[in-house]
Amino acid sequence: MTPFSILDLAPIVEGGDVASALNNSRDLARHAERWGYRRFWVAEHHGLPGVASAATAVVIGHVAAGTTTIRVGAGGIMLPNHAPLVIAEQFGTLEALFPGRIDLGLGRAPGSDQTTARALRRPLEAGPDDFPRDVVELMRLLEPSEPGQAVRAIPGEGARVPVWILGSSLYGASLAAILGLPFAFASHFAPAQLLDALGIYRERFRPSGHLEKPYAMIACNVFAADDEEEARLLATSMQQAFVNLRTGRPGRLRPPVRDYESTLGAMERTILAQVLSYTAVGAIETIREKLRGFVAQTSADELMITSNVYDHTARLRSFEIAAEACRSLA
Repeated sequence: MTPFSILDLAPIVEGGDVASALNNSRDLARHAERWGYRRFWVAEHHGLPGVASAATAVVIGHVAAGTTTIRVGAGGIMLPNHAPLVIAEQFGTLEALFPGRIDLGLGRAPGSDQTTARALRRPLEAGPDDFPRDVVELMRLLEPSEPGQAVRAIPGEGARVPVWILGSSLYGASLAAILGLPFAFASHFAPAQLLDALGIYRERFRPSGHLEKPYAMIACNVFAADDEEEARLLATSMQQAFVNLRTGRPGRLRPPVRDYESTLGAMERTILAQVLSYTAVGAIETIREKLRGFVAQTSADELMITSNVYDHTARLRSFEIAAEACRSLA
């Protein structure tokens, strides 16, 4: 069986608030633990009205405190926004509180616009070598300290939190391969280079003390319900979110709209066709076949599922159906 996990953005819905979004995320994680999901990751984004997971390490602690066995982590921390020492201390603390359950996925993008990135007080003039250097520095800080080491992460040193490289292009694939780390691709919103990236990662992978052979996880959207029509309706909340984001009008997650696609012009339809190609919408048989196809096409070692559904009860049901479908994959 292909392992399956969850990527969550703690969506803030219209009519809702941040506290409800964060509590819904923890409630989802509790259910996911029972349904057999391996990981529950939250992502760092800044300045987006519909995303409550900006303080990612804090949200991870909130979710981990409400669960007992599922791995909880970052999918990911946008490392250009942070000093490696700060992240080592944060995730060293999380590992001390929840031993053996914390993952650290690292991304190169800021997770925001340039104005917000400046407000995060990290330099925007970083060169192409800064991200790999920061990743290596962070990993070193999570190893046991050496005699005379000038900078130590306390908590953090010796924590050995598993590090992943995240990507939506060929860059992350190359870095993950060189460092011998697991690789997760953001095919749920940027699928264009997925297959090329997986090929590069597998061809160039160098075994390391962290990983003996390549391990690739792909992300996909799932909108599942007990019948096909309901699933298509649920998916319109995310369709609206993508169209609004790509046209400069980000907002909170909106209620579903019947026949939403019929209201769109050619440009909006093209946007959705491009970004949502790794999306499964339907009842359980449709979801199972779609996910089986994604695994067959990519030889993914693990699936990471996201399902931004407006109604929390319907969202839980979507993830429950997805888990049932995943458990039956060969």
